[in-house]
Amino acid sequence: MSEFDVIVIGGGPAGYPAAIRAAQNGLKAACIDEWKNYDGSATFGGTCLNAGCIPSKALLESSELFHRAQSEFAAHGIKTGAVSVDIAAMQKRKAGIVKNMTGGIVQLLKSAGVTAMQGHGKLLPNRQVEFTAHDGAKQTLSARHIVLASGSQPMPLKSAPFDGKHIVDSWGALEFDAVPKRLGVIGAGVIGLELGSVWRRLGAEVVVLEAMPGFLAMADQQLSKEAMKHFKKQGLDIRLGAKVTGAAVKSGAVDVTYTDSSDATQSLTVDKLIVCIGRRPYTDNLLAEGTGVKLDARGFIEVDEHCHTGVENVWAVGDCVRGPMLAHKGKEEGVSVADRIAGLYAHVNYDAIPSVIYTAPEIAWVGQTEEQVKASGRPYKVGSFPFLASGRARAMEASQGFAKVVVAADDDQILGVHIIGPMAGELIAEAVLAMEYSASAEDLQRTIHAHPTLSEALHEAALAADKRAIDMPNR
Repeated sequence: MSEFDVIVIGGGPAGYPAAIRAAQNGLKAACIDEWKNYDGSATFGGTCLNAGCIPSKALLESSELFHRAQSEFAAHGIKTGAVSVDIAAMQKRKAGIVKNMTGGIVQLLKSAGVTAMQGHGKLLPNRQVEFTAHDGAKQTLSARHIVLASGSQPMPLKSAPFDGKHIVDSWGALEFDAVPKRLGVIGAGVIGLELGSVWRRLGAEVVVLEAMPGFLAMADQQLSKEAMKHFKKQGLDIRLGAKVTGAAVKSGAVDVTYTDSSDATQSLTVDKLIVCIGRRPYTDNLLAEGTGVKLDARGFIEVDEHCHTGVENVWAVGDCVRGPMLAHKGKEEGVSVADRIAGLYAHVNYDAIPSVIYTAPEIAWVGQTEEQVKASGRPYKVGSFPFLASGRARAMEASQGFAKVVVAADDDQILGVHIIGPMAGELIAEAVLAMEYSASAEDLQRTIHAHPTLSEALHEAALAADKRAIDMPNR
């Protein structure tokens, strides 16, 4: 029986960092991952690198460049003539990025001294793991500590079951070999908006059906309203309160039925239908009987604030546990658990986890929304700054949106930052750092920002909270 200090089951953005940090801490570590791509190749990186974060950003970038070439370059004095899309080349570029990134994970594990194992890992009682290789060969491993990082999978919809061709999940939507003329998207969350944006830019007619009555309910509502305005301008047909009741493939198309906000029955015919109503923890055949590890009502592995399962030396991190299903959240949990195992200090600040939607304009936030602060009863003040007043944003032809800060009125602590505009996903890092150190709005006001930069918008928003903005009227 092979013995380790730490065995990590799962090689995605929560699992492989846990294994690497364990090895960095001088522990003998193994990382097991069972991911297989459509072509049958086994690789590490999980959903994020193979079928989510990385391939979607590659297509978002490609489609955004195509859109800009069509509608923006002329404003810069750049004449391109007619531009066209080569989907095969675009997909080849995406696949190359994914291959390089996942291959890089293997090299990182090897360099750290982690034993990388491709196949299925199943937790047995007494911190033993049954490992089944892809060729079916089995062996039993044991470790002093086990870290479960099994990730998540797309949530199916009974009224619109996947067929892998016409009705697909988020992974399938990244593999289209042609631009669908008519595209339906069920779910106006992060994934639905990003995928809808990709194919809309490339020429598809896109209808997004969202069951909830509100748009981006998890975000600050001022930000949500601004986002909806821009998505409509881009041609995304977003229908709120639309509950899908059925989807049937007929003559190569998908007939979709749904009830609208007034409970009237409506129909829609599309060439492709993407179902992205959320994700659920992936724990298939992960736990043998008698392990003591518990799942909650939604299938998440139960853990405490330190990601411990309550079973001696068994931990769980990432999408398979509570909290936002974000790669960076999982990574920090994996690293923190590996440090705790080694007896080191570790902490994850769940109040300062950023969220990003990589549309155009980008959307990003961290901390509490204005609505949440208001509901708490704590006195607060708000400052915002439009990118329309940013010289850098204007030079980029990207002056949509704003930066907004929500600040406590009593002690000036920054409670939340919300950005919609160019490079919002990059700009939010400054806000996360400020909140990590419990910064005040004054701290941000007194921090010198280079000019001209997009980051000045956050500086001016902080000033605006005290009606001291320089580059816009104070109201």
